Amino acid sequence: MATQAFMGAGELIPRIMAQVGNASFGIALAKKNGLLNADGSMSDLGRYKNGMTAEQRALDRDNDGRLRTYNGLTNRTTLA
Repeated sequence: MATQAFMGAGELIPRIMAQVGNASFGIALAKKNGLLNADGSMSDLGRYKNGMTAEQRALDRDNDGRLRTYNGLTNRTTLA
């Protein structure tokens, strides 16, 4: 699992599928979260997130205005 944290930009959907361990569930989850359109094409949000690294997505996800530090082994942020 730790190697997933090192996936870079352009690997959003493969990363989701690897995290959930099932391709069809990963696709369904990406559609539910607005990353993919109903036809399976990348949505605007999906293209935006797909252009980010895992670190950028984690920092974006946890953005509350406070300074945070990213941990690539856990793919999580903590307050600095």
